[in-house]
Amino acid sequence: MLFSSTLFLIYFLPIFFTLYFVLPKAVKNYFIVSASILFYAWGAPSFVFVLLSTVVVNFTFAHLIYNRTNKIKKIFLVVAVVFNLAFLLYFKYANFFIDNFNILLSSFGIEAVSVAKIILPIGISFFTFHQLSFIIDIYRGVKPPMRNILDYALYILIFPQLIAGPIIRYHEISDQIEGRNKAFNVDQVLLGFLRFSIGLAKKVLIANVLGKEADKIFDLPVEQLDFAMSWLGAITYTFQIYFDFSGYSDMAIGLAKMMGFTFPENFNNPYIAQSITDFWRRWHISLSRWMRDYLYIPLGGNKVSGLRLYFNLWIVFLISGFWHGAEWTFILWGAYHGFFLAIERLFLSKILEKTTVFIRLIYSFTIVILGWVLFRATTMDQAFLFIKKMFSFSSFYEYEYSNQLIVVLLLAFVFSFAPLLYKKDVSQNSGVALTLKSYSLNVVIIVLLMIMSVSSITSSDFNPFIYFKF
Repeated sequence: MLFSSTLFLIYFLPIFFTLYFVLPKAVKNYFIVSASILFYAWGAPSFVFVLLSTVVVNFTFAHLIYNRTNKIKKIFLVVAVVFNLAFLLYFKYANFFIDNFNILLSSFGIEAVSVAKIILPIGISFFTFHQLSFIIDIYRGVKPPMRNILDYALYILIFPQLIAGPIIRYHEISDQIEGRNKAFNVDQVLLGFLRFSIGLAKKVLIANVLGKEADKIFDLPVEQLDFAMSWLGAITYTFQIYFDFSGYSDMAIGLAKMMGFTFPENFNNPYIAQSITDFWRRWHISLSRWMRDYLYIPLGGNKVSGLRLYFNLWIVFLISGFWHGAEWTFILWGAYHGFFLAIERLFLSKILEKTTVFIRLIYSFTIVILGWVLFRATTMDQAFLFIKKMFSFSSFYEYEYSNQLIVVLLLAFVFSFAPLLYKKDVSQNSGVALTLKSYSLNVVIIVLLMIMSVSSITSSDFNPFIYFKF
């Protein structure tokens, strides 16, 4: 079920919150779990029991690990991690490995292995990382495991983050599951609904328009592309993926806020980054932090030096690319970003510091755009040929640009780069009560954004979400 669908907006959302606010505090968490199971089952009914079984298995492993001797709990940790990774590898990567194995066999003239295609459960990468966070936090002694399996199920299944994050680590939310204020809080609800409305508008009014154009260009035979069209395709996709994914994160954070939860921020104006290192502090923040705490630091982090440091950095981003999808293009995209992070740490950051802000912005944004071409392309050949066209400096084909595309593209530029002119506070907890004027203004903004968004949804049949396939 998409947040940007009429089913969710007109039926699920109002019914859920009406019931949530009138139910007694003692059953609110159980109601969230039930509604979240329905939410997931609506889009993937055949996998809901697979998901629930992983919840039971990981809850059991956590209690087997907790308060055991170091040797015993390490054994259970290894088994639990292997279980989760095997689950992810089977569903998400088995087809990839089989296809590449068959390519290898065909090169030796051997008949290909015939295996039925494995269907990918929605959101598997996200809920697997949540399960791993839970197990590892228990092993490290950061937090004790929950005693009630339904409380743990809420952490994994809560529908705002179930499909596409943000990736919330267990210790960040465990206290909120029972300790948050479950009473109706009009300020929290209004601010959460405002955040949701902004995210919905980013997704529907900007990302969808740009995504339709990006798909149109990337679907063309590369031979039909020229300098201008290839850059238009790359730029529209660059803004599509940002407003699509950050819009979803805004909606998730807003929905959680309406329930009394505080989710971590996932984006902080990534396109104003002045280096690739800075970009990854701003883009998909929850994934970057997860990779840092559960992979980079265990590999040695900044405590190692020399080639080992750069190798670890590159490996982390290689894995990050592979996490996004079972395609060579994703692996190349991860390696590409890992390469620039390594050379920035090695020497490039010192050179960049001596340049102007404008040069650093152009450097970072260009590297990011080229990276998104690798990310969007369906094959390695398409990626390389597409980038080649971007630097062909020739134009042979006429291309019609709609007024809507021009306006939306300008808005995307403004919203992406305007934060250069001011410091944006991404904090969700200002601690200041809303005034009557603030209430009125927020309500007007919410109503306008919701009317425009719902109108756009009902009048268009183009409403994908990029990160659902990850």
